[in-house]
Amino acid sequence: MVNSVAGDAAGLGGWRGESMRRAGRVGQVGEGSERHVEGEGCGAMRGDQEERYERQLRLRELGRAGQERLLAARVAVVGAGGLGSPALLYLAAAGVGTLGVVDGDRVELSNLNRQIMHRTAALGRAKAESAAAAVESLNPDVSVRVHRHPLAPENAIELLREYDVVVDATDNLGSRYLINDACAILRIPWVHGSVLRFDGQLATFVRGAGPCYRCLFPAPPAPGAVPGTAEVGVLGAVPGVIGALQALEAVKLILGVGTPLCGELLLFGGLGAEFTRVRVARNPSCPACGDEPQITAVTAGRPEYDA
Repeated sequence: MVNSVAGDAAGLGGWRGESMRRAGRVGQVGEGSERHVEGEGCGAMRGDQEERYERQLRLRELGRAGQERLLAARVAVVGAGGLGSPALLYLAAAGVGTLGVVDGDRVELSNLNRQIMHRTAALGRAKAESAAAAVESLNPDVSVRVHRHPLAPENAIELLREYDVVVDATDNLGSRYLINDACAILRIPWVHGSVLRFDGQLATFVRGAGPCYRCLFPAPPAPGAVPGTAEVGVLGAVPGVIGALQALEAVKLILGVGTPLCGELLLFGGLGAEFTRVRVARNPSCPACGDEPQITAVTAGRPEYDA
């Protein structure tokens, strides 16, 4: 069941990420799913690659040029847990050429009901390393950059500037504000996802094509006002749903096909198997993406980053 209160994705047709346009890695964001990927791509594909990606090569919206664009793309996934597991696995399976895994935690037994890329044998191992091993086992075409430390104001700009798309697979509000501000400064599109109990939400943020995370949530809630999964739990399949959709959004951004969730918040209710789309407007006074942005650097000490 899909309830839609959303309109068209105004402004998306003309957007193209600056770094992606220079590199030719990522396509223009369009408004419909019938757009074809054009161009010569990055060179001839090997025979084993043609076999590996055969099913998606048959998609007229993707084809050989689209696959070569995926192979040349770079995506950072911040968080290698419940959301990051399906996102990384599906991005790797699709042939995204470079994946950055950003996570400073280690695998714990309580992770394994939902963090499907980690195995019991990986208990105690750095999540970023365990995730890299899973990606490399699935698809040796993919180059994995392992970042064994959390994203922080001190490293966010330098780390994220190396990527074309960022996937937010974190589990805390502070990291989301940090990702939002860094991506707004760098003009890198990013895909947000979060889950709790049987529910999840998803949005895509592209500066110049819609609102940012601060337009939706100008300030974090008071401490303790919103429980986390450690307090109220989460069913493992729920981050599987949202994380897979995050991978899909990232692929759409790379290829420039379909309509990304810019200006919309997609809500998922697992108990009723319901999806609801909520239209969200850009705030012209937003300190991150407004007409006169006030946040031009990410610096330690900003209270939102500690939420």
